[in-house]
Amino acid sequence: MKYTLKKEDQYTYLESGEGTPLIILHGLMGNLSNFDKTFDHFSNLGYRVLMPELPILSLPLLKTNVKNLSLFLKKFAKHKGIEKYVLLGNSLGGHIALYHAYLNADNVLGMVLTGSSGLYENAMGGTYPKRGDYDYIKTKAEDVFYDPKIATKELVDDLFETVNNRNKAIRTLALAKSAIRHNMRKELPKMKLPACLIWGKDDNVTPPDVAEEFHELLPNSELNWIDKCGHAPMMEHPDKFNEILEAWLKKHFNYN
Repeated sequence: MKYTLKKEDQYTYLESGEGTPLIILHGLMGNLSNFDKTFDHFSNLGYRVLMPELPILSLPLLKTNVKNLSLFLKKFAKHKGIEKYVLLGNSLGGHIALYHAYLNADNVLGMVLTGSSGLYENAMGGTYPKRGDYDYIKTKAEDVFYDPKIATKELVDDLFETVNNRNKAIRTLALAKSAIRHNMRKELPKMKLPACLIWGKDDNVTPPDVAEEFHELLPNSELNWIDKCGHAPMMEHPDKFNEILEAWLKKHFNYN
């Protein structure tokens, strides 16, 4: 990524562009680079795009949950002086967006969910990765995508390091359990804000029926499918992902 990470107080983030604020939230096993092409596209299209690093590994263990990551997002927006914004989240990032939008309806203009947890998530195929087994973790990483080549050696190495680091592994498990506890099924029908669902038809982590349930429960949602695509459409098909997102933003906000 050509942009420089900014560090202010407790926040590490990327920011570029001017216009409607778009805050991007990465997933539990993801990082900022997952949204490289989306960040670049919209920061050059009349949006103020911000991507904070979520404090997944730095919160106290007892506060490592969806609720406190939502609170972190609220404090980050306040730190940046942003009162109204659109949220975009993948996987756990989508879940944080949902929880935050429900509690802060006056601040969230709309939200975009892609492979989001919040209803159901088949995390790592239903089991936690076996520590020390590189080939097993490589296979599980490849299963996240339709095209296994997207799971580069760098991505697999990062995942392998995470599951073999006790501090990271404990917090990863804590967040996975928190995502299960904070099921949003009852809250979704009460959320009237515009919602864009962008889903891979071959998502094994949050399968297509999860997207359909989100669509059914969210009153003002639009469901968009991407063929030959797994759990991270913005990585596997970034151009198609950006095309869908751009059309939705223009339709609902008409700011650009």
